[in-house]
Amino acid sequence: MYTEMEKNSPSMLLGSKIRALRQRLKRTLECTASAAGISKPFLSQVERGLATPSITSLKGIADALGVAVQYFVDAPSEQQSVFRGGEVRFFEFADTANSFARLTHKPGRRQLEAVLVRFPPCQSGPADMPTSAQEEFLYVTSGQISLTLEDKTFVLKAGDSAHYQSTLPHGWLNNQATEALAIWVGTPNLL
Repeated sequence: MYTEMEKNSPSMLLGSKIRALRQRLKRTLECTASAAGISKPFLSQVERGLATPSITSLKGIADALGVAVQYFVDAPSEQQSVFRGGEVRFFEFADTANSFARLTHKPGRRQLEAVLVRFPPCQSGPADMPTSAQEEFLYVTSGQISLTLEDKTFVLKAGDSAHYQSTLPHGWLNNQATEALAIWVGTPNLL
């Protein structure tokens, strides 16, 4: 049994992150150790907090598991992970009447971005959305939105969602008499 202090030691925390990711990826100790260029017993000791890997070994483990070294050493913080409601600020682009508000911090190394989109009532035509995303997800929280993908139009009401490749020609439109709100999520990002 480990004491509470031992459980929170840097070695134990690092080891548990490595083990958790390896198991989530369904990789064996042997396969991971081999790909990392270290021995299976050493990786086992690292995962149990009994050994601390060198920078080179940690880089090898990170590469073997498909993540950056920072994945193991960066601790989650409120600044990185939490976006408070009081931080929501709407902004606009010149070529659309829609307003946008980030729901996540600037992506940085992250692939995913979430944006709250406000669609004013009675729009005349679908707006092409400025995006560098490869994949998009749209969830309507209130009102009604017409989503055009290539030459097909889909009406999305509150509670409906759409998931599509950004390479498809697409546009959004609210031709109803009331404002609509939706949450847009994309990879890598909208802006």
